[in-house]
Amino acid sequence: MFTVKFIGGAKKSFPIEYLEIDKSDISIRELVDLLLDLKPVGSPKLDTDNVLIAVNGSDSSAMDGKDTKIKNNDVVSIIPVIHGGSSKKITFECAKKQIQVIEIQGKKSINVEFIDNLRKKYPKLVLQAVSSNFILNNYHLKKIISLTFASKKNDILLSNKLEIDLLMRFALTTQISRAIKQVGIKPNSNFVLIAIGGKTTLNLLYRELSSMSVSLFSKNHDLYLKKHFKITKNHVDSIHSKTPLEDILIEKAAILF
Repeated sequence: MFTVKFIGGAKKSFPIEYLEIDKSDISIRELVDLLLDLKPVGSPKLDTDNVLIAVNGSDSSAMDGKDTKIKNNDVVSIIPVIHGGSSKKITFECAKKQIQVIEIQGKKSINVEFIDNLRKKYPKLVLQAVSSNFILNNYHLKKIISLTFASKKNDILLSNKLEIDLLMRFALTTQISRAIKQVGIKPNSNFVLIAIGGKTTLNLLYRELSSMSVSLFSKNHDLYLKKHFKITKNHVDSIHSKTPLEDILIEKAAILF
């Protein structure tokens, strides 16, 4: 037996928070089919193509994907991923860590010292700033973060610091200096601040920065990323997915060594 936990919008499809499944050693793929069969008649559709499925806090896509096996007593979380959106803050859990994401309006006075000062002020948080140009949407963001946490768990981080690994995966490079130059903070350019830590400290950070924040993912960076990473139309068209560009970027980030 294992437990399925429904988070956020998934509760609209299943008007409960937890569902006990009297099975074990089934795959994520089999679970998805089972949930579609168990969904109450008349409840909103569960968009299984746009959900993160975590097993005991770890994103299954960073494990064996849909072939990930669910064991007895596991807790499987179903987390809808909303593409685009106008929220000024995202909070979620990955690998049992609390994560908060906000986008900061770029200004001439905001440079790399900004993040250094925040790290000194909030030493209990892991902080990283990524140029908004290099993050497509919520789905892309969460997948890259889950890759970094999976790498940490398996002791294969690209750097000895988790926050540097994040930067390198968004930049699609194993060179730290290149990652900083490409996707780090630049004056007058918006950036996404990723913060990892306790809820209380994360709330304090947001209260301090909320007046500087803007709506997340309000601009489309598809063309910029295709040009920057030399991703052709043929390459995108060859991917059988609802999110081909995101999946190309995530795959490239996953195979960095």
